[in-house]
Amino acid sequence: MGFLNRLWGRGEPTSRDIAKERLQLVLVHDRIKISPVLLDKMKDELITVISRYLEIDADGVEVTFTQSKRESRLIADIPVVGPTPGSAPRQVPAGVRGGKGG
Repeated sequence: MGFLNRLWGRGEPTSRDIAKERLQLVLVHDRIKISPVLLDKMKDELITVISRYLEIDADGVEVTFTQSKRESRLIADIPVVGPTPGSAPRQVPAGVRGGKGG
């Protein structure tokens, strides 16, 4: 329930909640064999690439892994401030369709 309370802004996480999240992160890192150094490098590269297109709050970026019984997930929580200053929306050429399956 700690996650839901934080999601809805119902108080700060307890030290128990923080410790539990950290332990889960350590276990996932161990299972998928990604070091904290590599995770930090991935985070830095994500910030660099996304900053080319959007203005983001780099200090607020969080990159984590979650683990379920069947899969691991990389989750990037990236606070978007707005479009990059000076960027203009791109025009899509006629005949080009977005999405899967074209």
